[in-house]
Amino acid sequence: MEITTFSALAEPNRLRIVELLQGGPLTVGEIADRLGLRQPQASKHLRVLLEAGIVEVKAAANRRNYNLRSEPFQALDAWLETYRRVWDERLDNLEAYLQKLQSKENKQN
Repeated sequence: MEITTFSALAEPNRLRIVELLQGGPLTVGEIADRLGLRQPQASKHLRVLLEAGIVEVKAAANRRNYNLRSEPFQALDAWLETYRRVWDERLDNLEAYLQKLQSKENKQN
């Protein structure tokens, strides 16, 4: 079963893990401690993030360090860009309309 970036990030604890990993690599234990989770819970969430391609794991001695991958976020940003353009255009149109109304109001006063 393929896990998408959206479905992986929809769960609040996984989103919190991603936010933690923005500061750099962490072990399962460090993540569990910072989020107040048991280690098996943190491992379960990390496994979902790993399957979605959001994180990667690197072994260092007897530690497994989890780190964010940039590619899923770049793809998400590219997808959102189309919506940003639409909203920017709509907000520009709204601004022009409001200025037009304000100009009419000022002429009447």
